[in-house]
Amino acid sequence: MDAAAIIQKLKLQSHPEGGFYKETYRCEQKIPTPRGERSVSTAIYYLLEDKDKSHFHRIKSDELWFFHQGQPLEIISIQDNKVHTILLGNNLEKGEVPYAMIPANCWFASHVKDEVGFALVSCTVAPGFDFSDFEMAKRENLIGEFPHLKRVIENFTRQ
Repeated sequence: MDAAAIIQKLKLQSHPEGGFYKETYRCEQKIPTPRGERSVSTAIYYLLEDKDKSHFHRIKSDELWFFHQGQPLEIISIQDNKVHTILLGNNLEKGEVPYAMIPANCWFASHVKDEVGFALVSCTVAPGFDFSDFEMAKRENLIGEFPHLKRVIENFTRQ
């Protein structure tokens, strides 16, 4: 299947950070958090294709990413004042990993590694995702905080 067929079959919709998604699970059990009550866990399908990007954003919970099919997905995060990359995929011999964890409050972005084809992944969030916990990076603010990372920030933020 190509990306268009997967988007149609899974009923994915545009995501504000870029790419396509569909929530597939929201735990009915709730837990209190400093931000209010949240589901214990949530899950989505997420797809990026070709040169599409997930622009720098952060959420207030840990997020696990699981690779399903397609091309390797590169996840770029800013941690400890440095850029870290994870290559999500199935080829362990090439340094790809089948799942990865992005810590809460960490700026991160992603793209199909070679910008050709697509990557279909799932993401789970615990405590569960809520759009009020989602923040898109503002280019000028992120560059102000990490001026030494200007090039990668410009590549993964919108003007």
